[in-house]
Amino acid sequence: MDRRKFLTYVGCTCCSLALNSCATAPITDRKQLKLIPEAKLNAQAAQIFEKIKEKEKLITGPKLNQIKEIGKRMENSIGEYFYQSKLDDPTVGFDWEYILIDKKNMRNAFCMPGGKIAVFSGILEVTKNTDGLAAVMGHEIAHAVAKHSVERASRGVVLNVGTNVIDILSGGKLSQVNRTTGMNTIGMVSQLGIMNPFNRKQETEADYLGMIFASLSGYDIRETPKIWERMKKFSKGKKQSEFLSTHPSPDNRIKKINEWTNSIILDYPPIKL
Repeated sequence: MDRRKFLTYVGCTCCSLALNSCATAPITDRKQLKLIPEAKLNAQAAQIFEKIKEKEKLITGPKLNQIKEIGKRMENSIGEYFYQSKLDDPTVGFDWEYILIDKKNMRNAFCMPGGKIAVFSGILEVTKNTDGLAAVMGHEIAHAVAKHSVERASRGVVLNVGTNVIDILSGGKLSQVNRTTGMNTIGMVSQLGIMNPFNRKQETEADYLGMIFASLSGYDIRETPKIWERMKKFSKGKKQSEFLSTHPSPDNRIKKINEWTNSIILDYPPIKL
């Protein structure tokens, strides 16, 4: 097969996959590409989550109960919102689970596909109160609700296919660049030029949706910008260039959060269960 035919074949295949796999993010209606089956990622996430539980030291008691209480309120509020709005509930099929990991030096949390949520004890120094913790959990839950992991995996497939096609059509010049530089130069360019900006877009979307979910659940989202102010203090002035990061800068985050707050409070009041 000559190069022109090969390009046509691959191009048509990719276009067909993209057209058949278009979706939209909940509430924001942002167009999404989903090539990877969600059920597959959820199953993989559940397996990884079990390994994390075996490996890490977990905290039980009142602090974990608080996390579970916030999570349950959000579960119910999110489901009820989509039911009342007569929209498909993106959390159908989620197997929600919450753990608190004993790591005071880790100021973070994450939500894996399918509703597997882990909070590191260090973030509690930043959240300070229930509304602050709800803001963090809302953000992480938003990643799972908006299927961001499915999107990232799908874009990774497209980037890999596209890079291989270009390498073949260029007679292996991309591979030659990698060999000459001794590093995955093309991968690095793709990460900085495509994946990082896309990931920042997802983070911004998770900030927005997370505030909505917290508001629907009856928490005070005016606490949200205060968390990022406290995070800035904990970082002691160290900050990475936004271009090099997968996350927006704290200052940009705070600015957007303040812009959204009043409209979210008015448009997404606590939902009646």
